Amino acid sequence: MRKIISFMHMSLDGFVAGPAGEMDWIKVDEEIFDYVGKRISEGDTALYGRVTYQMMESYWPTAADKPTAIRHDIEHSKWYSNVQKVVLSKTIKDENLTNTRIISDNISDRINEIKQEEGTDILLFGSPTATHTLIQLNLIDGYWLFVNPIILGRGIPLFADIKDKIKLTLLNSRQFTSGVTELNYIAER
Repeated sequence: MRKIISFMHMSLDGFVAGPAGEMDWIKVDEEIFDYVGKRISEGDTALYGRVTYQMMESYWPTAADKPTAIRHDIEHSKWYSNVQKVVLSKTIKDENLTNTRIISDNISDRINEIKQEEGTDILLFGSPTATHTLIQLNLIDGYWLFVNPIILGRGIPLFADIKDKIKLTLLNSRQFTSGVTELNYIAER
């Protein structure tokens, strides 16, 4: 069965965005781009909440076409165009969306159906509200976290309204020269 892996940048104090959703504090450089690019290039399915999906759709489909596109933009734009996308949304309609499925109800059943399909791990990109929902439904199988060397003090937390303990096993960690630390956990089932 495929696993859902939450891929998230976070502050040392557990926030994934500032109070107004700002993410200008996230450190991403060529070293992190290359490392993440290798991992996600193996993936065939991306999972998003509505807000993150709309943000991605506003940039990645044409990012490679811009005259200022860097190698990362070109590679990620190509991957984004080809990957199967699953979006949790009650407002987006599933009409004429390329490689995109919308889940608006029966989330647990629909996600479990997708997990049963052929393919690689499903990467849940950002999407704190969708992440909170999937955690509460016990559907996240792992966490691929990039802890940034900053304390925000307030903002949107990664973990909210957790009702039951979730035991994790650390698979690996990595320190980047920017000071970001990657933590890769799998949930114990």
